[in-house]
Amino acid sequence: MTEKILLSSPHMSDEGYEMQYVQEAFDKNWIAPLGENVNEFENELAAKVGAKSAAALSSGTAAIHLALKAAGVGEGDIVFCPSLTFSATANPIIYQNATPVFIDSDYETWNMSPEALEEAFEKYPDVKAVIVVHLYGLSADLDKIVDVCNKHNVVLIEDAAESLGTYYKGQHTGTFGDYGVFSFNGNKIITTSGGGMLVSANDERVEKARFWATQSRDKARHYQHSELGYNYRMSNVVAGIGRGQLKVLEKRVAQKRLIYETYRQELGSLDGVQFMPANKWDEPNRWLSALTLHGQIRPLDVIEALEKENIDSRPIWKPMHLQPFFNDYDFIGDGVAERLFENGLCLPSDTKMTEEDLGKVIKTIKGLWS
Repeated sequence: MTEKILLSSPHMSDEGYEMQYVQEAFDKNWIAPLGENVNEFENELAAKVGAKSAAALSSGTAAIHLALKAAGVGEGDIVFCPSLTFSATANPIIYQNATPVFIDSDYETWNMSPEALEEAFEKYPDVKAVIVVHLYGLSADLDKIVDVCNKHNVVLIEDAAESLGTYYKGQHTGTFGDYGVFSFNGNKIITTSGGGMLVSANDERVEKARFWATQSRDKARHYQHSELGYNYRMSNVVAGIGRGQLKVLEKRVAQKRLIYETYRQELGSLDGVQFMPANKWDEPNRWLSALTLHGQIRPLDVIEALEKENIDSRPIWKPMHLQPFFNDYDFIGDGVAERLFENGLCLPSDTKMTEEDLGKVIKTIKGLWS
């Protein structure tokens, strides 16, 4: 069997930047959780996206959790969250014993609908925070969403786990809200194998997040803890990988965009095929190339045809309000998220794909229409 064509896998730099930083950590014996790589990765990521302050953490999920905690979210509080997302966006709401209310998407962005968000505030005026996601590297309609949150004086958290390298009107996603979250999971546009980053313009809150993330250890000669803590800090070795990966971010974005454009040109004219939206204010990183199908050929047909050729693909995220764990929580909207899920498909978007690999994917898909 030929080597599998993957959806999105880790891609280390050809220059070996990552190993330089990792080797330095070994040479200096900074194998323990903290060290120079952690500090510099925070500084370099913050500088890259234009954030004032950053905390390197063990995952994007941990970053969302600490953002909610920093926002004062606690037991019984309501948090608005998009329904069309991965569960890692919603799970930390439950960690804080808060209540998620799921908000529908719109077709213009595939992200949180500003209209549905405003409708949700009418039903639930007492809301503690809003989480907005930039799905598959597409930015949400941030001007409208920021305006709605400001109008209701509610904290905005940006889940930019999938959108590092995406710009909204020339500004990096993840820097519009009170808090921004990035992920460096193995399938993301750059990776540390696992890890995340919390960014904010509020230095004090980020410093507090670092404190919580290191088991809330007080400044004392002995081990003393006055608050509940978490083991959420990124390790110095992992941060070294991140520093090297950050140097090739623009290359990865360029390759993701090339993959998307090739798919769009080759498959866009097929009956019933509609690619993920494009907006004049959005410069997406095209983390995953996604489309919807509205004809006789269905997403499962494509998935199964690709599987036979040892090619990876995946449905669009299943909305949270349809998930067994979350189906008792309220949903505000008209079912756009559900229809995107029913008709949606993510194509292989691995930056290590060769032209031959990409051609094989396209040929296999076209074969369903012949």
